[in-house]
Amino acid sequence: MSFLCWNGHGLGNPQTDQGLGDLIWAQDPSVLFLTETWLDKARLEEIKVRCKFGGSIEVSKENQGGGIAIFWKADYDLSMDTYSINHIDAIVNKGKEGEWRFTGFYGEPDTAKCHESWAKLRCLRNRHSMPWLCVGDFNEICRAHKKLGGRLRPLKQMEDFKEVLDECGFQDLGFIGNKFTWCNGHKKGYTIWERLDRAVATTDWVARFQQQKSFI
Repeated sequence: MSFLCWNGHGLGNPQTDQGLGDLIWAQDPSVLFLTETWLDKARLEEIKVRCKFGGSIEVSKENQGGGIAIFWKADYDLSMDTYSINHIDAIVNKGKEGEWRFTGFYGEPDTAKCHESWAKLRCLRNRHSMPWLCVGDFNEICRAHKKLGGRLRPLKQMEDFKEVLDECGFQDLGFIGNKFTWCNGHKKGYTIWERLDRAVATTDWVARFQQQKSFI
């Protein structure tokens, strides 16, 4: 079993598509979750067929950004529960011994709407009590050192994020590689780096899958 979560920052160009294809070939994931697809349903269906996934759910982009999608192998026992423009929630091995929950999440990119993202997480927390893995682009940091360059992130904003993670019983699963997952792409002197993507899980999920590797 392996889960791959990819923030494409806009699929559809040859370089990005090739990068995703290479990663799928190397990791052979049972489940693939994509954020910021910037693609319509027809193009996402092409990815599903090309990468030989059996099932998929997509939530189309709004305006020029966003868009999330999940793909899974035909023989993988994954059942959809709820979805919105900010999340896709699924149950693995539903109704069977060892069932658990996976949520792919995409936080509101507008900081003025962060409270909507955290309200969504709280609602999701109240739906089930099974082991829970939540992965994606939260569009927020929880500590100042998770950002390099630009203005300091308001303390209240980071505290609100940490609070909802605590309420959900999440712990960070860590990472391998670059500590930052997003860059504004501006020239030197105006560059901003942030760690907006992360994988978090409840204690019971971590206890069950101690040997599993989660990556973004």
